[in-house]
Amino acid sequence: MPLCPNSKRCSHDRQRVMQAGSEKHQSVSAERSSRCISIGLINNMPDAALEATERQFRSLLSSASDGITVRLSLYSLTGVPRTESGRRHIAEHYSSVEELWDTRLDGLIVTGAEPRADDLKDEPYWNSFTRVLEWASANTHSTIFSCLAAHAAILQMDGIGRRKNGGKHFGVFDCARSSDHWLMAGTSTRFVIPHSRWNGISEDDLASAGYSVLTRSENAGVDTFVKQEKALFVFFQGHPEYEADTLGREYRRDVGRYLRGETERYPSMPQGYFDEDTSRTLATLHREAICNRSDELLTYVSTTLEHGVIENTWQSTAACIYGNWLQYIRDQKEAERHPHRANVNTHATGVDSLMSSRELTQIEGASQGQ
Repeated sequence: MPLCPNSKRCSHDRQRVMQAGSEKHQSVSAERSSRCISIGLINNMPDAALEATERQFRSLLSSASDGITVRLSLYSLTGVPRTESGRRHIAEHYSSVEELWDTRLDGLIVTGAEPRADDLKDEPYWNSFTRVLEWASANTHSTIFSCLAAHAAILQMDGIGRRKNGGKHFGVFDCARSSDHWLMAGTSTRFVIPHSRWNGISEDDLASAGYSVLTRSENAGVDTFVKQEKALFVFFQGHPEYEADTLGREYRRDVGRYLRGETERYPSMPQGYFDEDTSRTLATLHREAICNRSDELLTYVSTTLEHGVIENTWQSTAACIYGNWLQYIRDQKEAERHPHRANVNTHATGVDSLMSSRELTQIEGASQGQ
């Protein structure tokens, strides 16, 4: 999947194209509309996870694209706290979210952020986020909200507040499909997805506000849900984009916070994640840390994690779901360009309609030399 090597430059190039002469603009627009979909990533993750999150979504979109050309642009949300190094990285590689207001994207992904306030409406980026929500409904075919961004979106849209879990949902959880929605086409009826969150959403609250729950976990609750606004909004409480070692790196971070005295709670190991030998060693280090906090223990934890066996058991499911999402966006774009083509998948509801639209896309791609 071709990706723009400098996402900030992509945004600026798009603006110059919009300002160019009509003949050049029409030529470039026609080529892009037939061969490419534009996806924006608003990355709100803290500085330590900023570049890793970029890499995760680039890799996932690449594996999910299945012949679709995706142009990925990075955007920063106003108000997210950053260190000096984070601000430098943002300045070099990201465009301000303010540049979105006068343009359109085919699709958008909005990540969560590390919470700083008990009430999401008190977060420093809240006003900027709510404007993104309004813009995305009118100016994308579909938008994905990940984890905390999902909680923030439904709070603003329908007043649905998140609730504290009994403990942290942290690990790789078994999930089951609860709908034959086209977004789940090609996935197994049961699969696993990483989760990492202290809060959750009531399924009853979602149902009463018109959301459709697509997958759920017996131990982690609602996993994936959707709602049709002007655009289709997709919400993940889990993290299908995570790499194999992401939960392990988060666990190490939290152990370090405990050993430095930044928190009084030693973190629980992620469920269903480590092999047995690694789990036993980490449990022993946990007991030692409770008796004696020391920086040396963090070194042992790091060494244990480096030698542990971690298998990415969710990658194929994640690629399938995101592949369905990209195909939906392309279908919507084609339907917008060619409204007379009744067989283009504009309102897919199941596996058959999605597969027929993919066959149509392959035929059209072959005719265009793709």
